[in-house]
Amino acid sequence: MLEGFNEMDALADRGYVPGMSKEEREKLAKSETFAIRLSNVANLVLFAAKVYASIRSGSLAIIASTLDSLLDLLSGFILWFTAFSMQTPNPYQYPIGKKRMQPLGILVFASVMATLGLQIILESIRTLLLGDSVFNLTKEQERWVMGIMLSVTLVKLLLMLYCRAFTNEIIKAYAQDHFFDVVTNAIGLVAALLANYIAGWIDPLGAIILALYTIRTWSMTVLENVNSLVGRSAAPEYLQKLTYLCWNHHKAIKHIDTVRAYTFGSHYFVEVDIVLPGDMPLEEAHDIGESLQEKLELLPEIERAFVHLDYEYKHKPEHAQAHF
Repeated sequence: MLEGFNEMDALADRGYVPGMSKEEREKLAKSETFAIRLSNVANLVLFAAKVYASIRSGSLAIIASTLDSLLDLLSGFILWFTAFSMQTPNPYQYPIGKKRMQPLGILVFASVMATLGLQIILESIRTLLLGDSVFNLTKEQERWVMGIMLSVTLVKLLLMLYCRAFTNEIIKAYAQDHFFDVVTNAIGLVAALLANYIAGWIDPLGAIILALYTIRTWSMTVLENVNSLVGRSAAPEYLQKLTYLCWNHHKAIKHIDTVRAYTFGSHYFVEVDIVLPGDMPLEEAHDIGESLQEKLELLPEIERAFVHLDYEYKHKPEHAQAHF
């Protein structure tokens, strides 16, 4: 809490939040763009390799992993389009920005991944019920499949470690996807080898395990991002920081009636009601409110701030009907 208050004091004293310079932010943006492009190119190349492995092996588990790679390409396009849309503002059609595009893109991505999982489960159950689970690989096929799947897994592991170094939510989604691929590739390869040496039914069983893991992973992602779309309140610790900043903004502030911060995409909308003397000139009151709004919007987590000026605090809450 004290660290948060010190940060607010620094903002009040210096007029900006201590952090990266403009050059550092531009360098970070270029690194993020490179990470996205590298992930997309890698997904395309690795998908082609896994298609070949699927054709050579005929393994349901590897086919499930390959279909996941196909969706990686689709999801990569979704996330790229999301990032591009957020970077091309249109103040006439989207007056409050496009910050909700980020969780929305991740939501669509997760939904497609969960749909894939259900489709694989149905196909694997059909194979088990019909008894079509005879599986046999030649030595040459086994070498090709192992080489391709191990290479793909290693590349995905390196990409996961690289993308995890970023804080951008879209690149973190790529990192999660790369980690998911490491797991699915490993399970797919193990299931194919066990089916080849022990029993053919292990292959569709491995595909079902992969599908269940897919649905679980992306269902959790959906739940996380739904909160950012429905306007969930910020943590109490963050509201404390905002209240502290507002109270120390100007000596003429007599009371703080309301401080709200709620999610709007990946950032917060903030509503603040402050009480000023009733006889204060409009010009002076306006300048106090506007400077507080500008100060709040300097915080990196805040997309937009609204400051309401009042002369007393015993009235009914503003927008009272919205709370019932």
